Amino acid sequence: MTVRRVVPNVRSEAGPESREFYGLLGFEEVMNHGWIMTLASPSAPAAQISFMTEDLTAPVTPDMSIEVDDVDAAYAAVRESGAEIVHPLQDEEWGVRRFFVRDPNGRVVNVLGHR
Repeated sequence: MTVRRVVPNVRSEAGPESREFYGLLGFEEVMNHGWIMTLASPSAPAAQISFMTEDLTAPVTPDMSIEVDDVDAAYAAVRESGAEIVHPLQDEEWGVRRFFVRDPNGRVVNVLGHR
């Protein structure tokens, strides 16, 4: 399994203000679904930060997202380890397959792969 990117998720009601502020540091909006907005560096596109008002289909807002090349293998490994699955593996309408797991620090991690 290969990690493609790691993105911090910030729970925020200040999307436009965050876009403007992080724009000062060179970030540009690359995705906006209304409830989640992702900003990225044009010179290093994997350098990203997301701002979320809430998660559209999950009971909690994750603290970070980790994109992997094989989300099913990641899910199997995490389940086998006994880690707490916070949100089950499922396909989302916006083109990702994902699940949430709680890490040893209590943080909720959104593990995803694009379909």
